[in-house]
Amino acid sequence: MSPRTVVHLLRHGEVHNPHGILYGRLPGYHLSERGRRMAELVAQHLAGHDVTRVIASPLERARETAEPIARAHGLDVGTDERLLEAGNHFEGLAFGVGDGSLRHPAHWPKLVNPFRPSWGEPYEEIAARVLAVVARAREEARGHEAVLVSHQSPVWITRRKVEGKRLWHNPRRRECSLASLTSLSFDGDRLVSLDYSEPAASLLPGANQVAGA
Repeated sequence: MSPRTVVHLLRHGEVHNPHGILYGRLPGYHLSERGRRMAELVAQHLAGHDVTRVIASPLERARETAEPIARAHGLDVGTDERLLEAGNHFEGLAFGVGDGSLRHPAHWPKLVNPFRPSWGEPYEEIAARVLAVVARAREEARGHEAVLVSHQSPVWITRRKVEGKRLWHNPRRRECSLASLTSLSFDGDRLVSLDYSEPAASLLPGANQVAGA
């Protein structure tokens, strides 16, 4: 019988972002106080799991989310740049209409193709790089569990890829809340199930969190 391995894709917790910037890959964005509590709730949720590997995106918010999980299992947090947030033309801007960046015609050409998408990193490239880390974690944690801490867009696009769904989508309909787990279970190297859970649901803000994911 092949060993069962679980690779959890964890979206980081809430970020301190008072100006509503689409921060993307910019450094210096840390978890808010609520985001830190979210990370602790996820660590408590996974405390009884057989986690042997924790790998995070290099960005501060991802590493800060990973730290309590790794600490609970006596592990170090590894980093992998392939877990980074998706590249985005609007990084560093307030994204939206009104006073946001969408009111400026110079940005409009970046919105013409939602299928690639035209505003940033191609969906297929995002899925490929995250799945490469999933394969790495599955091998390193074979027969156990691994946690990969990333960002909303990479987690959601990877989920759609493994489910065989089209990668272009409405970002407002993503099932990938703050500090949520998308868990991939493998029998050997074969994916046998995908589960979604929200260990920090009690701390989620009322509004749907999309910008700056």
